[in-house]
Amino acid sequence: MATTPLHRNLPQLLLQSREALMQRFRPMLKEHGVTEQQWRIVRALLEEGALEPRQLCARCLISSPSIAGVLMRMEEAGLIERERMEHDQRRVKVTLTAKAKKLGKSMTPAIERQYAELEEMVGEQPLRQVYDVLDILLQRLGYPDDLDDEEQPKLGQVAAKKKSARS
Repeated sequence: MATTPLHRNLPQLLLQSREALMQRFRPMLKEHGVTEQQWRIVRALLEEGALEPRQLCARCLISSPSIAGVLMRMEEAGLIERERMEHDQRRVKVTLTAKAKKLGKSMTPAIERQYAELEEMVGEQPLRQVYDVLDILLQRLGYPDDLDDEEQPKLGQVAAKKKSARS
């Protein structure tokens, strides 16, 4: 006997929403010669500074086996540098090169235009509500739970920074 689910498929809705959003950003990523994963890494490093590969995995949702190849290609393209940490030579920190910082600076206006168009389409208040609800959802689900307390990103901090910059 088949039963009808009581709830909508939230993971599917979130994936569809992500895909709808990424369709707006992919052309500019392609134009600048970076993949989605590479851009997530560049953006994380622009926002947070040097990070270890394991931190990039958590922040950028890239699996540990995949990050090695992505970082290798980014290093070959002159976008990142890897440096052993002084206090523990087994650990590596990843930083952006001047080329990657220039890439970020050149992409930011187009990215911000996309966000402005999105805000115009959806409305400032509904978009803020989406951010707030997603922050609550992530927090209550304990995500990301694989980072130390001091490494936990401040949920919504980038949106809050942009809001205060506009004020």
